Amino acid sequence: MVMGRSWTRALAWLVAPTLLLGCASKPDREVDPRDPLEPFNRATFRFNMDFDKAFVQPIARGYQKVTPEPVDRGITNFFDNLADVTSAVNNVLQFKMSRAGSDVGRVFINSTVGVLGFVDVATNVGLPSYKEDFGQTLGYWGLEPGAYLVTPFLGPSSMRDAMGKGGDIVTDPLISLRKHQVQWGLLGVRVIDRRADLLTATEIVEEASIDPYSFVRDAYLQRRQSLVYDGNPPTDTSQPDFWDEVEF
Repeated sequence: MVMGRSWTRALAWLVAPTLLLGCASKPDREVDPRDPLEPFNRATFRFNMDFDKAFVQPIARGYQKVTPEPVDRGITNFFDNLADVTSAVNNVLQFKMSRAGSDVGRVFINSTVGVLGFVDVATNVGLPSYKEDFGQTLGYWGLEPGAYLVTPFLGPSSMRDAMGKGGDIVTDPLISLRKHQVQWGLLGVRVIDRRADLLTATEIVEEASIDPYSFVRDAYLQRRQSLVYDGNPPTDTSQPDFWDEVEF
């Protein structure tokens, strides 16, 4: 995958609307301090929803319909096993050595006994899955999430998590594949498999929420805050002592 110019153009494309919004007139209602880019984000959210309903959801529903549940579970396990590689790197960067060891153990066991990860043997032998990413690592080292950001096609994020995506891509084992046909094929299957797993959640959001945009935003920010602090977010703005957070 080409990383240089394509990423520069993509970043410029994402930033340009933000700069334009900064020059726009101030909205009548109060702006959520977490979401100063709300007009742009809502427009992108609507685009993503329309694209998803028109193209991605039908494919995901077809995939779910023709794929037997054990096969679907195995495919999900395969991609989860690859994600443990990125998780191991991030746990090392956060000095969470016990978790990093668990991630490495999961990759080894599931890639061998678990037949390339299609069977999640590691969970059955007591190795938990953590799934740390670079956005969480940046948060661990004190970088605030910044403005909420809805990215085209990728969905909810934040300035911090958008930066972290670069690290996630670099450590993604699929990126190292030399055969681009296989690489893009696996990336496509991963997207469809994940979307199929979220079909029920999408229906719940659409039926239960008066404003799906606000619902998704609040849920995303709360979940990311919880993940950064391993399920125990602080009750105040003070940062925990560094050595208290190191796990060996």
